[in-house]
Amino acid sequence: MARISPLVVLPPVLFAGLAVAFYVGMQRENPDALPSTLEGREAPAVTLAPLGTLPEFDVSMLKDGQVKLVNFWASWCAPCRVEHPNLEALAAQGVTVYGINYKDQPQKALAFLQELGNPYAAVAEDASGRAGIDWGIYGVPETFVIDGTGKVILRFPGPITERVIDETIRPALAEAAG
Repeated sequence: MARISPLVVLPPVLFAGLAVAFYVGMQRENPDALPSTLEGREAPAVTLAPLGTLPEFDVSMLKDGQVKLVNFWASWCAPCRVEHPNLEALAAQGVTVYGINYKDQPQKALAFLQELGNPYAAVAEDASGRAGIDWGIYGVPETFVIDGTGKVILRFPGPITERVIDETIRPALAEAAG
């Protein structure tokens, strides 16, 4: 009887394993979404420096009984520039938005807000990136919907567009208010 070499069997077995892994990965709801360990948990404490003379915020403001957004942004971030008018529109509609300026130079961050407007009720500076690590961000912009008790309802990575506002942010705001 002829003996089958393991080198003949190994490639089809590896191919089958990869095919199963790809199939399972494609069944996820949003394969591009990165998981957040914060959703459903209390927002991390915010102990950051103020940005210039702008109003600053702390963790007590995240637990003030009101729904709010926390937005990580930077002046060097092109998608932050794209999303900025949408944050201003949300703020104009009465949504409280807190900003955390991430790994930026304060003078450039302040110039960014002077040029484009300031949608933030309060702003903090995360020069070292420590808050970004604590919040688990992968980059900027990232936005979190926070309920009145300080619990994270949603983490949204990437720029907030009108479509994202309608399909993702507003439902999360409603959930946070409920």
